[in-house]
Amino acid sequence: MLARPPAALLIALLFQGGPGAVPAFAAPAADLPPRPARAAPATAWRIVSLQPSLTETVCALDACDRLVAIDRYSDWPPSVQPLPRVGGLADADIERILAARPDLVLLRPRNRVAERLRELGLNVLTLDGKSHADMRRNMETVAQAIGQPGAGEALWARTDARLDALRQRLPPHWQGKRVYFELHGGVVAAGEASFIGETLARLGLRNVVPASLGAFPKLGPEYVLRADPDLLIVHDMPGAPPLEARPGWHAMRAVREGRYCRIAEPRFDVLVRPGPRIDEAAQEVLACLAAVDRRVATPSPNSCSAAAHSTHRTANAWWTSCWSRSTNLRPRNWTRRGRPRSGGALPSTTAAK
Repeated sequence: MLARPPAALLIALLFQGGPGAVPAFAAPAADLPPRPARAAPATAWRIVSLQPSLTETVCALDACDRLVAIDRYSDWPPSVQPLPRVGGLADADIERILAARPDLVLLRPRNRVAERLRELGLNVLTLDGKSHADMRRNMETVAQAIGQPGAGEALWARTDARLDALRQRLPPHWQGKRVYFELHGGVVAAGEASFIGETLARLGLRNVVPASLGAFPKLGPEYVLRADPDLLIVHDMPGAPPLEARPGWHAMRAVREGRYCRIAEPRFDVLVRPGPRIDEAAQEVLACLAAVDRRVATPSPNSCSAAAHSTHRTANAWWTSCWSRSTNLRPRNWTRRGRPRSGGALPSTTAAK
């Protein structure tokens, strides 16, 4: 049996607003899903999830009806939307969690919330999600917690098979291409050792951030310039400036040639959650590659991709409008306005590529 918090402590937590204050979040007992009378003591029937990927894992195991509260960011599947929200790891609402009367709280490790909840007598399960191996382990751990041993392994097997099938859809010309995947507006990158990096590798792509730098290292814009990736995948955050505005990025081949994807929420959320939808994340990457191929195949006249060269009337016009924008690329015998000096030869378009 799970130890319950002392009654005096519960009362103090639930009525911090002062004498006579009634917590508006406390749901009537009649509204709470009943717990089966013959449930095994180790089986969780009332679950609070403080991590979107764990919320999705519970639901992927057909146990959505056992969730009684979730964090503010959990939004899939749509059936979880009406559930009470209990904040996030940084500001978890302990009172609301206690009011939900959970017999299991799911969250990621290395945070103070877990210790505080354990002190209050709650059953807490911390699950990390840095790699595909972690995700597989998490699926089976949650399956066992809800009394369905083996269901997690079966879920992973289905997910793994879909990833294998998606690899077959990678266009041959993208095989082995080098990718830079950034998070949080460029503050952090997804490295080769991360679950995102593993997903890219499963598709047949390479990561410009080696495993030696860690799963999610902090890298500056100069690192990406030196790495010179074939493809950029970034979060399309509201109000974010264009990639060309970043220091030196206007000279990067991937930016000049339109080989990047800015992915907005909620699609970007699918890419960065280590849960049962990683096959959907792989599909998003394939959709990104298809979008880049379409962009390169039909460039606008103002595009600076190599394919856009044919849309200009002369090679001189193309060079002037695109390549000469960067002082690093402008030939020495050209003026600051991108015009060849007297007697200067027009650069070879083959060299420009």
